[in-house]
Amino acid sequence: MSDRGLFDVKGKVVLVTGGSRGIGLMIARGFVEGGAKVYISSRKAEVCDQVAADLSAVGECSSLPADVSTEDGCRGLAAALADREPALHVLVNNAGATWGVPIEEHNDTSWDRVLDLNVKGVFHLTKFLLPQLRAAAIDDDPARVINIGSIDGIQVPIMETFSYSASKAAVHQLTRHLARSLAPTITVNAVAPGPFESKMMAATLEAFGDQIAKTAPMRRIGRPDDMAGVAIYLASRAGAYVTGAVIPVDGGIATCK
Repeated sequence: MSDRGLFDVKGKVVLVTGGSRGIGLMIARGFVEGGAKVYISSRKAEVCDQVAADLSAVGECSSLPADVSTEDGCRGLAAALADREPALHVLVNNAGATWGVPIEEHNDTSWDRVLDLNVKGVFHLTKFLLPQLRAAAIDDDPARVINIGSIDGIQVPIMETFSYSASKAAVHQLTRHLARSLAPTITVNAVAPGPFESKMMAATLEAFGDQIAKTAPMRRIGRPDDMAGVAIYLASRAGAYVTGAVIPVDGGIATCK
């Protein structure tokens, strides 16, 4: 058994896609504060570099800008990480996009953009990073893949985000499939966030934020430490025997109806 504390992630190498804002930033900050060596990636290099510099004031964080909506982009990010690290303990597939318009306005663009990033990007990046993930795995401490799904992949959302909700349901099933395939050296789990303050959720929270908070069993929206906490749990010894799970972090919205 590992000598690590139950929730210790100190010294682990972590890559968080979409790590420059929103849920990705919440998770990245949690790992940095926990003593992990964190790489964040996002499409906008200048923003990614600045956020990594800000987080470096707290701990160890580096920027690896990339577009993970294409297979070539995923290959490039995996190669950039491999140039710097022989092993990757934790991959957080967080980068994602949404598209909310009336049903009549959904077209191939609204589907392709969302599915390319939210589903294909998760698969391709995990695939290209398998050598580094396998290199990090030791007895009783597997490498970890954490996919960010959504409660919109569990319940029917309020907004007309058809491609987004379908993509997140696909992420949940892909998580289970990868978990079966990559065990026992790599665990694969999904986190399904409810409402958190992020750019993606801004319009929904502006329109329905008070209503959501009042009707949620926990009577509030999510905080950054709620998201960081579940990621650290899954990445630490505490979560070493958990794989193929989809964990709602939603204050009971989707699961306590």
